[in-house]
Amino acid sequence: MFLRLLIISALCSIVFAQTPQEPAPPTGEKLAPYYPTPETIVDRMLELGELKAGEKMFDLGSGDGRIVIMAARKYHAEAVGVELDNDLVIQSTAKIRELGLQKTAKIIYGDILKQNYSSANLITIYLLPDSNILVRPILESQLKKGTRIVAHDFEVGGWTPVKTVTIPDDGEGRSHTLFLYIR
Repeated sequence: MFLRLLIISALCSIVFAQTPQEPAPPTGEKLAPYYPTPETIVDRMLELGELKAGEKMFDLGSGDGRIVIMAARKYHAEAVGVELDNDLVIQSTAKIRELGLQKTAKIIYGDILKQNYSSANLITIYLLPDSNILVRPILESQLKKGTRIVAHDFEVGGWTPVKTVTIPDDGEGRSHTLFLYIR
């Protein structure tokens, strides 16, 4: 009986040791609080960035996925969000699935400072000024010539925008400023 228990225990150890582990959650600090961009501003950001069908865009700190979803749904772009908050990743991924956009929209559960953006035609960001400074060298080293970056409300320090748009009222009584950069 003891031998039988020993063999069963050993087999269980082997089986469980070979079970694939879930990936560890991404590490990194939160670079901005979650504050959803109004839909009217989302559309203005994508318009300002001149997003075209078939282009690839990344939204850094994608929150509930609204920019990614509009980019895929309205602009027919390949849209990728990067989000560190697992609950927001689950929520936005569910919405993408619900809308049937899985072929053109996805959310990466990860740190925006550890991604590859070299395939981007457009980057959208709604980060705090210090966070924009942290992201800047990554974008400078990875983005191809002509890639557009649209920053919402906060400039990217050290860069000069080619265009600045002020929206006095988003329909909810709040003003916004958008900054367009071209690498």
